[in-house]
Amino acid sequence: MNELIEVTAKDNHQFSAYISQPSGKPKAGIVIIQEIFGVNRHIKEVTDLYAGKGYLCVAPSLFDRIEKNVTLNYDEKGVSKGRDFKEMCDNDALKDVEASISVVSSAGKVGVIGYCWGGSLSWRIGCKSSNLSASVCYYGGDIPKLRNLIPKCNVLTHFGELDKGIPINDVKIFKQERPEVLTYTYPADHGFNCDHRSQYNKTSARIALDRTLKFLEENIV
Repeated sequence: MNELIEVTAKDNHQFSAYISQPSGKPKAGIVIIQEIFGVNRHIKEVTDLYAGKGYLCVAPSLFDRIEKNVTLNYDEKGVSKGRDFKEMCDNDALKDVEASISVVSSAGKVGVIGYCWGGSLSWRIGCKSSNLSASVCYYGGDIPKLRNLIPKCNVLTHFGELDKGIPINDVKIFKQERPEVLTYTYPADHGFNCDHRSQYNKTSARIALDRTLKFLEENIV
């Protein structure tokens, strides 16, 4: 079962979140953190996918602080608007992620999985929150720049070797300086997990998903 719910952050900001429940008793909780395109069809599909694997999942609408019900297309206009919204919401986004962690904590341990901007937020919340047991970060552009942060939970990162926005040399430096983080690279571009994007790479997405599921089983189940 899936539906939209209202969640309140610690600063009393109210935002919507897409929650998806497994058919049986949940194994654990997962917060799915959006790209710069909002809680769109792809993010909802990802949330449903992990619910289908037995997790109680929620995807907070992080752009609600600026505008409600934002869903953007994977085109130049969508990228431009999404980047603007990201800049406006970036400082407060972790408050909404923290509130979302509380929403699914009834299922037991909690992990976060983020994509693009959400990948960077997953790294940041994994280094800040004491209420997380796992963080999975897909191609988060800010991660190499924030390599001095120290994770409070086990972290798995996925990067595309052809991603011009996240130079592979920066990823290698991050991997060297943060050996405790499980870091994988793939012969793919940015956004390789999203089958709604031209950069989608089916093989890399499947391998990354398998690694993510194994990581979750080891850390939050």
